[in-house]
Amino acid sequence: MGGPCELYLVRHAIAAERGDDWPDDDQRPVTERGIARFKEAVDGLAWLGVTIDEIFTSPLVRARQTADLLSAGLPGKPAIKLLDALSPGQAPASVLAQLARAARRRRLALVGHEPGLGELAAHLIGAGRAVPFKKGGVCRVDVESLSSRRAGALVWFLTPKMLRRLGRAT
Repeated sequence: MGGPCELYLVRHAIAAERGDDWPDDDQRPVTERGIARFKEAVDGLAWLGVTIDEIFTSPLVRARQTADLLSAGLPGKPAIKLLDALSPGQAPASVLAQLARAARRRRLALVGHEPGLGELAAHLIGAGRAVPFKKGGVCRVDVESLSSRRAGALVWFLTPKMLRRLGRAT
């Protein structure tokens, strides 16, 4: 897909701790607290007037659950699609290449994990180091196209706490 895009990078909500209860890290779910807090954060996105056409998510359970919450809380309930390149350990160039093949619209949310999401944000804006995301944090980066070599523009970066406060402002 060519042309300008709004990319919303979303770190998954608070998930169960690694350990004996979840020996397979891919299966760790979002906690009840994580669900409640992320729903409030999505209210903040709605308050900002964020419109998303498609949501792409890592296949890991906690990211898929976060994508479901995001879709449910936004106008139009955007479709959710799996993007394997959003799995942990993938390079930003791989994410963008796979996204360019899969995306059909221009306002896209990408739900993923750290440190990959921070590395992707840095790659998109031309920063020299990863941008750290808190669980449930969101940033918006506007790019000329998904294949552009030019740096995108960081429009805003909001912590989950800021988003929850905005959500309570309604």
